[in-house]
Amino acid sequence: MLVAPITSGELVWSLGDRCEMSDSEDEGPPQLSSYALAALQEFYAEQQQHHPDLRGDDKYNIGIIEENWQLSQFWYSPETALRLAEDAVAAAGEGGRIACVSAPSVYQKLRERHRDAVSVCIFEYDRRFAAYGEDFVYYDYKNPVDLPERIATHSFDIVVADPPYLSEECLRKMSETIKLLTRGKILLCTGAVMEEAAAKLLGVKMCKFIPEHTRTLGNEFRCFVNYDSGLDRDLSVQLPVQEGPK
Repeated sequence: MLVAPITSGELVWSLGDRCEMSDSEDEGPPQLSSYALAALQEFYAEQQQHHPDLRGDDKYNIGIIEENWQLSQFWYSPETALRLAEDAVAAAGEGGRIACVSAPSVYQKLRERHRDAVSVCIFEYDRRFAAYGEDFVYYDYKNPVDLPERIATHSFDIVVADPPYLSEECLRKMSETIKLLTRGKILLCTGAVMEEAAAKLLGVKMCKFIPEHTRTLGNEFRCFVNYDSGLDRDLSVQLPVQEGPK
């Protein structure tokens, strides 16, 4: 069951019988009782928890906006978000434009590490991310081409996308958005079971790199690209051979 959110004004007046009302207009506005004031402070504390102040130095930290499982939100680990962000920057080039479609962890890492090097937009259904100002673009995959006029067709060097649901319908609709936004390059993150559909819809292939989330998911998750990506290279690190004393 969906319940309409309560505004601070509604909360105050729902506690009207606990407000100390004056019979005389000369005595000033009505005052809240200590009970009502405590309830109002509790309400504001709850709102702050769900809508954090994103003006501080940590506003791009992964997890500062909590996952909402009802929206199928599962954040990448910081290491995965960094790897995807770095690959997107390399693909976009200096001063490039990157679209993060339902991939807020990558957006946050891009802004944290490359704030001035690239232009980034975050396409999200969750309006909490509107706290990021002009970077935010409201997006509903069910209406894949319903985008604001300020978003020009084929205006992004690369699109990083993570469909919220493991279904061909969701991927098919989001593919329309991806094709509308990208100038060519695509970095798709989704379940391994979507490999065939992803190749058919977007011409992408699975990478060697295996992304991880802050929580363990029940489905194997993979990355898919249509360009020469660092995510598809050997990840093993070759350490130099140390010579012994002569």
